[in-house]
Amino acid sequence: MKRFIFLLFILGAQIGRAQDSLQTNIPVHDPVMIRQDGTYYAFATGRGISVWSSKDMQHWKKEKAVFGTPPEWAVKAVPGFKGHIWAPDISFYNGLYHLYYSISTFGKNRSCIGLATNKTLNPANPDFHWTDHGQVVESVPGRDEWNAIDPNLVIDDQKQPWLAFGSFWNGIKLVKLDADARSIAKPQTWLTLASVPRTKPGSDSTAGNGAIEAPFIFKKADYYYLFASYDYCCRGEKSTYKMRVGRSQSLTGPYLDRDGKPMTQGGGTLLLEGNADWHGVGHNAVCTFDGVDYLIFHGYDAKDKGRSKLRVEQLDWQDAWPVLRMH
Repeated sequence: MKRFIFLLFILGAQIGRAQDSLQTNIPVHDPVMIRQDGTYYAFATGRGISVWSSKDMQHWKKEKAVFGTPPEWAVKAVPGFKGHIWAPDISFYNGLYHLYYSISTFGKNRSCIGLATNKTLNPANPDFHWTDHGQVVESVPGRDEWNAIDPNLVIDDQKQPWLAFGSFWNGIKLVKLDADARSIAKPQTWLTLASVPRTKPGSDSTAGNGAIEAPFIFKKADYYYLFASYDYCCRGEKSTYKMRVGRSQSLTGPYLDRDGKPMTQGGGTLLLEGNADWHGVGHNAVCTFDGVDYLIFHGYDAKDKGRSKLRVEQLDWQDAWPVLRMH
């Protein structure tokens, strides 16, 4: 009997591992993706930063988290932070993989953006090791009318690194970084790229109702495209998340929607919103693999109690504006 129970245990573990590596819509929030040596890696919000790998963007394997324990600097910097890290952003820059990440607590703007780097994303490679460089940007209640979360590294045409970030308060920000992309460049250059007028402003430490976040900037031909998520995430079946986009011929803006309305004045052309199958969709990245552009984002699955899951859709272009090719 003991042998039978043991065999059942082993079989269950094997099935669990098989299921873990055969999920198309894996359970992620705030996903971003990159490819190295034929393997796709998805990073997402989670304890220590969630990581998944795949050979085809269809069948995924759960990898170890980036951080086994919460970064010590982050625990000290943000009261209430216990290791659940938000909204990572992954890029290959200056010979290293740069992983920016958000340290915060829900609805507050005492937040920090940190950076970790790695020579490789392959855990089997002897050079695989995440080096944490600590804080890059911080926001302080009473001082800053913006929130240091949802980072996105952008390299302009002069190879200068910038960091887009932000949510709620007075909107999406852009700051110039030093050449090593590990600190803010001096003299400091700060810009507001998009915002939503607030009818019910919060206090100096609460968001109010200016629901915009999760910037991602993508260069295509003559334009920089600013994607952002509007309305409310993280509410399961009550999520109203949606993605909007504007474009500019300059990284620093102004970003205008199809009707010419500035995104700093609440503009933004609707790209995708929730429907009967997905309660809300948002927090996107844009990736190009083999000459094809993809929109990487999460949606709240209406068929599974509004749980957040990975979505990958091909991105086409019409009249120099992005449109989705839904499968």
